[in-house]
Amino acid sequence: MLNRSEKLRGPKLAFCASLTLLLLAAACGPTPPPDTRAADVSALRDLDAQWSKTAGTRDLDATVAYYSDDAALLPPDAPIVNGKQAIRSAWSAMVAPGVSLAWQSDKVEVARSSDLGYMTGTYTMSTKQSLNAAPVAEQGKYVEVWKKQADGKWKVVADIFNSDAPASAPAPPPPAGKKPKHPAKHGRKHHRS
Repeated sequence: MLNRSEKLRGPKLAFCASLTLLLLAAACGPTPPPDTRAADVSALRDLDAQWSKTAGTRDLDATVAYYSDDAALLPPDAPIVNGKQAIRSAWSAMVAPGVSLAWQSDKVEVARSSDLGYMTGTYTMSTKQSLNAAPVAEQGKYVEVWKKQADGKWKVVADIFNSDAPASAPAPPPPAGKKPKHPAKHGRKHHRS
């Protein structure tokens, strides 16, 4: 007959062997990739500053090159613009003569996976309608979402901006008691005799 210590030896050995195998398997597993977020934040900040300078040169193709082919632009008071070609069309007015545009990021974040990042910031735009007119200035804010592409380059996949100016007030309702005018009815008129 086995004594108590001999009875416990078998399960203890099995437990120790299992624990050893588990630790070895964990040690042999894939190591997580290095954390490159600080470098990615710096790269995105630099790319955004270069993009702003490029837009200031009014080079439409170089400005639009910062977008991915399937990017989305969400301009104020307008429908969403999808795809690089449509975005190029939308940008043509923003890099036209008489328009001055610049922006600067104030916050940049990158995912731990280092394949997606976003930034927020502010922009200034000035538009001169004619040679003798004073420029109309606008200040606003933006959010950009950047995605690392298959070739390792960062491209903008979503871009939204809007003005800091208050929204224009809606038209006031008609005064109480006044009926709105109805347009004249079409068709044959009947006269009483």
